[in-house]
Amino acid sequence: MSPLNFTHILTQAVDELSESESYKGLFHQHRDGEPLPSAKVLYEIIELSRAILFPGYYGNSTVNSRTINYHIGVNIETLFGLLSEQILAGLCFGKGDQCEECISSMREKAAILAAEFISKLPQMRRILATDVEAAYNGDPAAISFGEVIFCYPAIKAISNYRIAHELLELGVPLIPRIITEMAHSETGIDIHPAAKIGTHFTIDHGTGVVIGATSIIGNNVKLYQGVTLGAKSFPLDENGKPIKGIPRHPILEDNVIIYSNATILGRITIGKNATVGGNIWVTENVAPGVRIVQTKAKK
Repeated sequence: MSPLNFTHILTQAVDELSESESYKGLFHQHRDGEPLPSAKVLYEIIELSRAILFPGYYGNSTVNSRTINYHIGVNIETLFGLLSEQILAGLCFGKGDQCEECISSMREKAAILAAEFISKLPQMRRILATDVEAAYNGDPAAISFGEVIFCYPAIKAISNYRIAHELLELGVPLIPRIITEMAHSETGIDIHPAAKIGTHFTIDHGTGVVIGATSIIGNNVKLYQGVTLGAKSFPLDENGKPIKGIPRHPILEDNVIIYSNATILGRITIGKNATVGGNIWVTENVAPGVRIVQTKAKK
């Protein structure tokens, strides 16, 4: 095939890919002055947040009790600037021409939301401390809290979730989902930012865990790898499209343990102190204190 024929093929591909019908619903129209969410900046925001929440383990490793106030102050100042811009990008995303008219008010709102988020970091650290404790106490192989913070993928995924959940609770669009999907890529643990999760939460090993958007998880809950808290078939509207926003994922009450590869589907309740064994498909309520396991094969 001659170079001329190559040129023809490439030109035809460009023309077809540039047709409006080809990219309908797949193209974001950029406008001058409109910020866009940045995965690179959001990664930096997560690293800064982890350095603030777990000083010395993330960020500057030379921090000590004499310099911690300085280091946290610098990190928070940087976090405020970066987060304000990314929140603004989330607020503007998808608003089109409306955003051009209200960019200044949006910028002020973004700064307020960033400050509110930062005000919640002390409480977030207190909750994450319970998650670290739960991981340490629940794993006989864990040597120290430091090992858990440094090494365990669950702590990274849960940290991202708690950051994203607070942003979602503040009404920030888009950014929370990007943050939890970053943890999904990093750890293989998929926690929707809208899920509600109590204290002392841990995921052992972690790979393949899925926690749906309307899941509610109590305190002292432990999941093992491959657990799915999912939905059954979705109810449809009059146009045959799934109805969004309805409760469709499980409720796990306090002190529940779900072993590896169990699948819990639908708006059912796993009662307090219940245990679900591995490789089980559960679509009905489980009473408090009950232990369910696979039925043994008959000989």
